[in-house]
Amino acid sequence: MSLDSLAFRMRPAAGEAAGVLVLTHGRGADEHDLEPLAHELDPERRLAVFLPRGPLALPPGGAHWYVVREVGFPDPTTFVPAYERLSGWVDAVVAETGLGPERLVLAGFSQGAVMSHSLGLASGRPRPAAILAMSGFVPRVEGLDLESRAGLPVSISHGSLDPIIGVEFGRDARDLLTGAGLDVLYREDPVGHTIAPGALAQAKSVLEAALP
Repeated sequence: MSLDSLAFRMRPAAGEAAGVLVLTHGRGADEHDLEPLAHELDPERRLAVFLPRGPLALPPGGAHWYVVREVGFPDPTTFVPAYERLSGWVDAVVAETGLGPERLVLAGFSQGAVMSHSLGLASGRPRPAAILAMSGFVPRVEGLDLESRAGLPVSISHGSLDPIIGVEFGRDARDLLTGAGLDVLYREDPVGHTIAPGALAQAKSVLEAALP
């Protein structure tokens, strides 16, 4: 699969890239939505940053990664094709940059966090350098088998007042991955479905430790 398989934006590193950061947007947004996070997470521009657009156009507008029928359980008929497409696209990003998956950090917000968990934990996928999941969950989808990756650095953050994806999903992800031996940092902030400054700082710290 090629980079052209998804629409995307790319922010190059200032010099030779020390790694790759893939930032995946949430429901109803697009590839521009998380551009400000590229600077917040990597102000020195050490990394090549790629921001893909979800393949689905659904009500009420914007791009989507899958149909939401029940939070925590993505619709498999839309999720699995999007996951496969995003997987191939990420592989093309790694090949294009010449950096291995061990220099890849997967990050996302909301649906983008779900996709990041999926790409980083799915059986048969390469092990990334880290996962940064903001306001999402580890999905339960028929056809997607997850594997334990002991020691993998993960940042999970969630708003305790989130009305879209309840904080219990963030806590469940924390407990699941911690129990599987991953190196999880978890943070809650008294906010809704958004990224709090402290959550961003935690994600940045995990990113910098994973790609020193």
